[in-house]
Order: sequence, then C-alpha cells, then structure tokens
Amino acid sequence: MKNVAVVGASGAVGDRMVRLLESRKFPVGSIKFLASPRSAGKTLMFRGETCPIGPLEESAFDGVDIVLSSTPASVSKEWSPIAVGRGAVVVDNSSAWRMDPSVPLVVPEVNPDEIAKHHGIIANPNCSTIQMVVALKPIHDHFRILRVVVSTYQSVSGAGMKGMNELDEQTRASVRGTAMPAPAKFAHPILGNCVPQIDDFLPDGYTKEEIKMVNETRKIMGDPTIEVCPTCVRVPVPFSHSESILVETERPISVEAARALWEKAPGVTLLDDPARRLYPLAADAAGRDDVFVGRVRRDPGRSNALLFWCVSDNLLKGAATNAVQIAEFLAALGR
Repeated sequence: MKNVAVVGASGAVGDRMVRLLESRKFPVGSIKFLASPRSAGKTLMFRGETCPIGPLEESAFDGVDIVLSSTPASVSKEWSPIAVGRGAVVVDNSSAWRMDPSVPLVVPEVNPDEIAKHHGIIANPNCSTIQMVVALKPIHDHFRILRVVVSTYQSVSGAGMKGMNELDEQTRASVRGTAMPAPAKFAHPILGNCVPQIDDFLPDGYTKEEIKMVNETRKIMGDPTIEVCPTCVRVPVPFSHSESILVETERPISVEAARALWEKAPGVTLLDDPARRLYPLAADAAGRDDVFVGRVRRDPGRSNALLFWCVSDNLLKGAATNAVQIAEFLAALGR
C-alpha cells in the first residue's frame, strides 16, 4: 500500500487522477488532496469518503510515498523538490522538469525502463507528444523512424478549465444572439474557429507547444536523430486531441505491416475501415484511455512513408492516465 498525495486535485487533470486511482484500484494506503489557497478547504470524494483539500505546505508531504502533481510549472519548480526532500517520489505533469537531463520523461508503453532511473522526480510529457509516441513506438522499433511531420487539432480542455469555460461562454453567446465575449485564454475567439497558435511564439516562428513535441519525442524515443516537424492548432472541440501524422522510415513500410504492429501494440486501438466510415473520432475517444489510430495509407510517391490519423483523450492518456500508469510502475518496483 502506498501513501499518495494529489497536488492540484481540484483541477481538470487532478480530478481525473483521483478518479483513476479509484477505478484502477491503485493500492492507496492513505491519500491527501492538496491545492492552491483558492481551493484549500473544499472537499473531494474518494472511495465513498469525503476528504478535505489541504493547502500546499512542507509538512503535507510527510509520510507520502508518491505525489501525483498537476500544477503550473512555476508551482512545481518550487514544491516538487520539497516533496522529494520529505521522502516522496513526484510524478509531475507540468513542463518544469521534462527536459532536465537528470529527470526521466516517461510514457510507460514506450520507455518504462526509465522509471527506475529517477532521482525523486519523473516527468509526464506534453499531451500531444504522449499520444504520438505511443503510436510511433512500434513503427520505430521495426522500421526506424527518420522523420515525422505532424499537424495537431487540440481540444480546448488542453488549456484547462479556463479553456473549456471560454468555449462554453462563446457558445452560449452565439445561441442567445448576444455579444461574443472577448477571448482571454486563446489568442482569438475559438468558437467556429481554428487557431494555429498554442502557447507563445519563439523567434524561429514555431510555438513553444511545437518545440515541446520536437524535443520530448527525441528524449522519450531515445533517438536525437528523429526529425519532427509540427504544426499545433487549437480547435473548438471539448475533449481529445487529434493528429495527422506522416512518418518516414529507414526501410520501406507497408500499410499492412503497420496495421499488424498497431493491432498488438500496448495502449493502441486500431480503427481503420474507411469503407464503413470507421476511423478515430475525438468524441469517441473522450473518456477512454487508449490511443486510437486509423486512416492508414501510403505516401503516393514514397515506399518508406505512411500517413495516419491519431486521436486520444488529452486529459486521460495525455495527462492523468499516463501519470497514474507511472505510479503503478513505481508501486510494482516497491517505490
């Protein structure tokens, strides 16, 4: 049994972490819910009991074995080392530690061996990266990936509760025929729109979100030579990120070979029967843990390139589920 603390328990990802600890029957000895002063004092239900949300303070981590943390990076930078100093292992969902060379960046279906190499903190990758590398792993193992061109269609829940609320408010205004609220979380109104900007722009014209996909993919796959060319777009969908992916491999690859690999790959569900209009949909993936792959087809001009469509719930496999899976590995390792 493990004593667990969930930091950021009142947020969209934190709440899903709590529900997954219940549904996956994680061996919880005791549990603490921690959050910002704004949420401290509220309560959450866990396994039929009402539990208070406490404030972040050093003593809160005493006796805790595993911390599941979903906070802004600045909060994690301050509090994750404190939790480690009190004896806990932190599975962190922020961007704070992902590219730290001493911190494992883990997707259990891809690089589970990295979990045992931690020094107190294990980083959860970015949501858009997680689903892509789950789909890429079996292809890379058998054909070696040289280059990936990816365009993402990312749901508003990737921007947290504020993102979801912004879409809801704009939708209500549209239905009522009232003035559209000014965008606050997104650069432009998101209702009826596609915004090709997630996070801030960098001097080279890419956004931070896009560069995360480049650097994180290489680190997780353990291959710094993989070229990744991303375009990340916010779309007015509540849940699930969708991705159009072109992958170039070292050796020729067939659609049949790729399908065969995905059919037995852990964490992947193949939905690929266009004649029956069967392919991954954001609405169908919402609330489910798998990464869904379909629309698999050859590049017309090259024998070593495939295109496919990839969808996953960004709050589950893209965040909470991945973190809880890491915690399950820690529990199995005795830590």
